[in-house]
Amino acid sequence: MSKVLLLQGNQAVVEGAIAAGVKFFAGYPITPSTEVAESLAEKLPQVGGKFIQMEDEIASMGAIIGASLTGKKVMTATSGPGFSLKQELIGYACAAEIPLVIVNVQRVGPSTGQPTSPSQGDIMQARWGTHGDHWLIALTPASVPECFELTLRAYALSEKYRVPVILLMDEVIGHMREKIELPEDYSDFPQAERKQPDCAPEDFKAYATDESLVPAMPAFGSGYRWHVTGLVHDETGFPKGTPAATLAAANRQRAKLENNLDDIVQVENYRMEDADFAVVAFGGGARTAYETVDMARKEGLKVGLVRPVTIWPFAEKQMQELACRVKGILVHELNCGQYVHEVERAVNGKVPVSLYAKYDNEPATPAQLLEEVKKAMAAL
Repeated sequence: MSKVLLLQGNQAVVEGAIAAGVKFFAGYPITPSTEVAESLAEKLPQVGGKFIQMEDEIASMGAIIGASLTGKKVMTATSGPGFSLKQELIGYACAAEIPLVIVNVQRVGPSTGQPTSPSQGDIMQARWGTHGDHWLIALTPASVPECFELTLRAYALSEKYRVPVILLMDEVIGHMREKIELPEDYSDFPQAERKQPDCAPEDFKAYATDESLVPAMPAFGSGYRWHVTGLVHDETGFPKGTPAATLAAANRQRAKLENNLDDIVQVENYRMEDADFAVVAFGGGARTAYETVDMARKEGLKVGLVRPVTIWPFAEKQMQELACRVKGILVHELNCGQYVHEVERAVNGKVPVSLYAKYDNEPATPAQLLEEVKKAMAAL
């Protein structure tokens, strides 16, 4: 049995969290993400979960890290200034390899910016917002049903690789309403589970790994004792200040993702079969791009859309392959130009890469984007 609903993207994220088995949310209300907290405050107690409104975004991150250590699937949601406040503890979660999901519904910034206006200005912050070399995953939905699907995927990846996953939305996707068909009962959904130790508690080393490079993670209170720190540590979990330990930790944390890019990186191609020009867009910008591609096709222009679903790690291989298939690329994003630099780096001059940046509080219309596509094609 299924149910057909009309939901916001934010509400679909909540349904995905419940289906994924989330049992703890800590957050602080901030538009345009507030509906995530509001809905989970209602729904978590119904499934035996806990909701807590913390005093700020820093405390919210600390709370979900602690809850994750006890074996729970956890979530927090925020936007703009709140995401900035979370950065130090995002780094801690990367260093300690704590699985968790952070929903960031982007709005115009910097600072307070435009609280409920669409933006994609946090693209680079999602990847590099916290200090130091670190590795994480960021996913970007472009529809309400995909908000549900990618929330499930976020937990699957987070638990599998012991890494923070950012669900990087924008106000367009968070607040738009679409039809979505969901099961009446989520009990049949497969639940992502983190790796458990196969040794006795007295033999357990917190960060010992096998060929997967992902350490086992027993829950606090399960009989396995281990030390958690943001300092560089060795297999025991205790700080180790040597160059060798630093190198080993950085290389393993990077490799556990880079060795599995085919599993992690997801890209959608729309009408790319015979395209000789590609628009690269994601999230709310992709909503415009779908219609733009259809309009271009009606005018006889062989235009297609390449939509990164996984924003980070960057779709390096897919963009390099794209450069061998088309004559030009236009990157459309709701900021002054961030993702375009990664595309240019991957393409490495093989084809021209242009940018249509929209950062005036409003998303582009299909007609506006089509005009930019035509300009870029005419310049080839």
